[in-house]
Amino acid sequence: MMSNLTISTSLRCNSTRFTPNFSRKYRLPDLRRSPRILFTPTPLLTEWKSRDVNSLFAKGLSAKIVPRDDELVPAQGYDALMKMLRSANSVLPHVVLGSTVLALAYPPSFTWFTTRYYAPALGFLMFAVGVNSSPSDFLQAVKRPQVISTGYVCQFIIKPLLGYIFGSVAVIAFHLPNSIGAGIMLTACVSGAQLSNYATFLTDLELAPLSIVMTSLSTATAVLVTPTLSLLLIGKRLPVDVIGMMSNIVQIVVVPIVAGLFLNRFVPRICAVIQPLLPPLSIFVTALCVGSPLAINMKSITSPFGVTASLLIFGFHASSFIASYFLTGKVFKRTPKVEALQRTISFETGMQSSLLALTLANNFFQDPLVGVPPAISVVIMSLMGFFLVMVWSKKQKQDSAEQ
Repeated sequence: MMSNLTISTSLRCNSTRFTPNFSRKYRLPDLRRSPRILFTPTPLLTEWKSRDVNSLFAKGLSAKIVPRDDELVPAQGYDALMKMLRSANSVLPHVVLGSTVLALAYPPSFTWFTTRYYAPALGFLMFAVGVNSSPSDFLQAVKRPQVISTGYVCQFIIKPLLGYIFGSVAVIAFHLPNSIGAGIMLTACVSGAQLSNYATFLTDLELAPLSIVMTSLSTATAVLVTPTLSLLLIGKRLPVDVIGMMSNIVQIVVVPIVAGLFLNRFVPRICAVIQPLLPPLSIFVTALCVGSPLAINMKSITSPFGVTASLLIFGFHASSFIASYFLTGKVFKRTPKVEALQRTISFETGMQSSLLALTLANNFFQDPLVGVPPAISVVIMSLMGFFLVMVWSKKQKQDSAEQ
């Protein structure tokens, strides 16, 4: 059985983005009889699982299935609800700031979200990354190996070196406990945060898939890289359970991402139902993950060494943002739209999964002070990252107005 469908296409240009209203009709297999033609929404684009339209994506076009008016008339209320749920990410900067203020003003609002919930919360965020990714995202990333490599070097070479410097300064110059220095170094050894994907999504929409791929790659390889770096940088200061840390990362990170990818690939109908719900749920979980460490560690953070540690963490994140931004500009100085790449890799480097570092600190280090720097980092890197989102977004609007 065949039915007429309208394929609406949007053309993306290199200089500006516009969506001309044009459509053509094709004769395609009936959706009810062809499970391979599916509507799979993601926060960034809509994929159409059909070999017949792969050429559209290859030419830079995005397509979505629009049934004829006489075949299906969707409820306007439902469409509005779905649009609102999928656009929930836009309020994330305000939620991060609000949860920080609330944790400072009234800590009990977050203290109920204890450390035992951190691992499941992080696992949920990683599951959301997997659901909103697909094997095709990784295939697209292969076409930009130099960009991926640069981001990886910034993530696991430049950032750990900066962490080692600031951790050593904390102990040697400011005479802070070894545990504080170890916590700073541990924070520098973890993978990129999902928040960096949100930040890139809000500033450079077209590079958000690349950000997801870089985060997924650093997260997947963190199984080996994070324990190894932790052993190299802080192994002589505090005991590190490398085997246990690897097992923990597999459970918290790898398994949820693989589960999300599996669901997206093999059960797309269920995936399409839950995807609109993930953005608001992820924002709620992120708010808890930002406010809880701040509220629980309030006394340590506001203590004399906590204030000094906060300044050092701020310096560590600032240097990570700056170093990766200028390194990317130097490597890709002849690449068109190099500033967009600089912003993407800067977010990826400066915003790491501090919650993972906090979880590892609570599970594998006896001294609770090791968890203070990651707890501070969760708040500082979120505020710094979304401050840059506002600054760079404003700059882009000014540049567009001048053009």
